[in-house]
Amino acid sequence: MQPFACLVANVRTVPNSVFLRPLLVTAISVFVIDQATKIWAVSYLENGSDIQVIGDFLQFSFLRNPGAAFSIGTNVTWVFTLISSAVVIAILVLAKNATNRFWALCLGGMLGGALGNLGDRIFRSPEPFQGHVVDFILLPNYPMFNIGDSAVVVSAIAMVILSFRGVDFSAPGISSSRPNIDKP
Repeated sequence: MQPFACLVANVRTVPNSVFLRPLLVTAISVFVIDQATKIWAVSYLENGSDIQVIGDFLQFSFLRNPGAAFSIGTNVTWVFTLISSAVVIAILVLAKNATNRFWALCLGGMLGGALGNLGDRIFRSPEPFQGHVVDFILLPNYPMFNIGDSAVVVSAIAMVILSFRGVDFSAPGISSSRPNIDKP
């Protein structure tokens, strides 16, 4: 039995289909949920006390994060704006070649999470393009994070699993000008 066989079963690449619809639906869903939970966090947690969800294991707290995980790069917020922008552009370029639904879903999750944090970097205080990301989910011995961060990490892990399983991202010889979009 192959490792991870229970995680990805019957995965196939569909040569004449590009899975843009599931990618975009996933990206939009992640983005909307990320932004809605950040609005909630700002409204209820910013000047309030922490909420214990599962004792000390899972809490909702509040942090405006100028850097990355573990407060890395707090003085170069603009770099994270550039990195997020590059990730979004790269995913949009790759999206037109995704002929596997699982890869498309992974790209959608990563795109939605990247857009959520990019939106914070561009529009939140202290100033445009140097905004701080709203983080509110707290686990022990782990940096505080948000829904967008979770989507990026889960998508990246799923991409690693797909890669180890040898699942093709796109069918060989497929160009980006395919007429049958989203027809498996």
